[in-house]
Amino acid sequence: MTGAAAKPDILQPHPVKDQLPGVDFCVSSAPHWAEAILLGFQHYLVMLGTTVIIASVFVPKMGGGNVEKAEVIQTVLFVAGLNTLLQTMFGTRLPVVMGASYTFIIPISSIVLAPKYNIYIDPHERFRETMREIQGALLIASLFPIIVGFLGFWRNVVRFLSPLSAVPLVTLTGLGLYQLGFPKAFRGNYVYVVLCETHNEIGFCNGAETEPKSLDSRLANCIEVGLPQLILLLFISQYLPLVAKSNRAIFDRFAVLFSVALVWVYAEVLTAAGAYDRRPQITQLSCRTDRSGLLTAAPWIRFPYPFQWGSPTFNAGSAFAMMAASFVAVVESTGTFIAASRYGSATPIPPSVLSRGIGWQGIAILLDGMFGAVSGTTASVENTGLLGLTRVGSRRVIQISAGFMLFFSLLGKFGALLASIPLPIIAALYCIFFGYVASAGLSLLQFCNLNSFRSKFILGFSLFMGLSVPQYFKEYFLLTGHGPVHTGTISFNNIVQVIFLSPATVAAIVAVFLDCTLDRAHSSTRPDSGRHWWGKFRSFHTDTRSEEFYSLPYNLNNYFPSF
Repeated sequence: MTGAAAKPDILQPHPVKDQLPGVDFCVSSAPHWAEAILLGFQHYLVMLGTTVIIASVFVPKMGGGNVEKAEVIQTVLFVAGLNTLLQTMFGTRLPVVMGASYTFIIPISSIVLAPKYNIYIDPHERFRETMREIQGALLIASLFPIIVGFLGFWRNVVRFLSPLSAVPLVTLTGLGLYQLGFPKAFRGNYVYVVLCETHNEIGFCNGAETEPKSLDSRLANCIEVGLPQLILLLFISQYLPLVAKSNRAIFDRFAVLFSVALVWVYAEVLTAAGAYDRRPQITQLSCRTDRSGLLTAAPWIRFPYPFQWGSPTFNAGSAFAMMAASFVAVVESTGTFIAASRYGSATPIPPSVLSRGIGWQGIAILLDGMFGAVSGTTASVENTGLLGLTRVGSRRVIQISAGFMLFFSLLGKFGALLASIPLPIIAALYCIFFGYVASAGLSLLQFCNLNSFRSKFILGFSLFMGLSVPQYFKEYFLLTGHGPVHTGTISFNNIVQVIFLSPATVAAIVAVFLDCTLDRAHSSTRPDSGRHWWGKFRSFHTDTRSEEFYSLPYNLNNYFPSF
C-alpha cells in the first residue's frame, strides 16, 4: 500500500496583519542589557554615515578645516543624541533615530555658496559667518513643524492618508535615496546636482572641478571596499544563520558589527600596503582610512554648547527656503515613522501621535539651529532599515544608541576614530537598509484591493511621478545649468527645487490628491483603499493596544492627552 497522497495546497490569500509578525522584540520590549548595548552601538555606527557625509560636504565650502569639521560632527552627534531621546520618550515613542538630513542640502548650499561671503579673506571668519546664517534659518524653519505638530494641524493632514496612499510615501522614502547607495559620484549625482543648481554661477561646478572632492560616499567610488562589505553583510545576515543553526540570533542580529569590523581591517591593510598611493585623488579620498583628518583634528574632550559660533543672523530668503526643506523633512519623517511602526511590531500610528512626533521634530530642528548642527533633523531612514535587518524594534535599544551619540560627541578622539570608517562601507549598508524601508511601504498593499483598477492607477501613477519628476529636475539642470524654475529670486527657486527633488514628497502629494478626489463617493472606494483597516486607529482610544505602544511616560497622558 502506497503512502498517503500529499494534501493539495489550500489556495487562500495570506491573512492581513496590522502588526508585523516575526519581530523578536517589539517597541515596548527589550533584549537583555548586554545585547541591547551591542545593538545600540550598531545603530550608532549606522547613523554616523550621514553625519560625516554632510559635514564633509559643507564645512570645507564654508571655509572650515579639519578642526571645524570635527567640531561640527561632534555637535551633530550631540544634538542627534538629544533629539533621539526626546523623540523616543515624548514624541511618537517609536524606535527611530533622529539625525542629520539630506533634505536641507539645497537651502544650506544656497547660504554656503552665497557671493556675499566672498568678501571674507580669513576662512575661519567665513565659516563662522556662514554658520550663523544657517543657524538663523534653521531657527525660523523649526517653527513650521512645531506649529503644525503641536497644534494638531498635521494630525488633520494625515487623517487623509490611507494604506493605498501611504504605499508610495513609505516606499519612496526608501527607494528615493537609491543614489546614495551603489552609484559612483559623477555630475548626475543627487548631492552634486543640488549643490550645483543653487549657485552654479559662482563657479562651484564650472571648469576643472567636475567632481567635488568631498562627495566620496558611494559604494562604486571604492568598489574594492564597498562591494566586499555588501557581499559580506548579505552572507552573514541572510545565509550564515541557515548554515550555523543556533537557538540565538547572533549572525543576523549583529551582521553589521561583524561585517564592518572585517572590511574596515581589510581597508586598513590595503591602505598600509600602499594600494592607493598612485590612484586618483577621489579614489584615495574614498578608499583610504587615513584621509578623513578627523582623528588628529578632534580634541580629546569638548562640550558643544548653544551659539558656540556666535549669535545667529537672519535672512528672509534663506529662512523661507529652509522652511520648505522642513516641510519636506516632515513628509519624509512621516513615511519613516510608518515604516518604524511596522518593524517595531506596533499598531498603525494614530494621527495624534504622529502629529506629536512632528512637533518634537520641530524642537529637534530648533536645537540644530541653537547648537549649529549645519543641517536640520529628520527621522533616520537607514536606522529604520536596520530594525528590519535585526528584527529588533525595541525603543530601549534606540535610547541606548542615543547614549552612544552623546558619549562620543563629548570624547572627540574616540568618536573621530569611528567616524573615519571609509564611507563606501556605509554606502553598502544603505543598499540593504533603504530596501527594507521600501519593502515596509510595499507591505501596506495587504490592506488594499489590488484587483481594483482605481487602486492600480493611483499606485502606478504616483510611484512613477515620484521617480520621474525629481529626475526631470536633475536632468534639466544638467542640460541647461539651472532648474526648470529659474526666476530672479534664488530663494523661490530653492523652495520649488527642494520640494520637487524629493521623490517621497512628490509621490505622497499625487497619491493623497488622487485618493481623496477620484471616485470618492463610490461604495467600494473605502475598502479598496484600505481605510476600513485603519479606521479603528484614527483615534488614540479606539484600540487598547495604542496605549501600550504610544502612551507618554510618567502619566503625562493625563496632562497632554492624545485624541
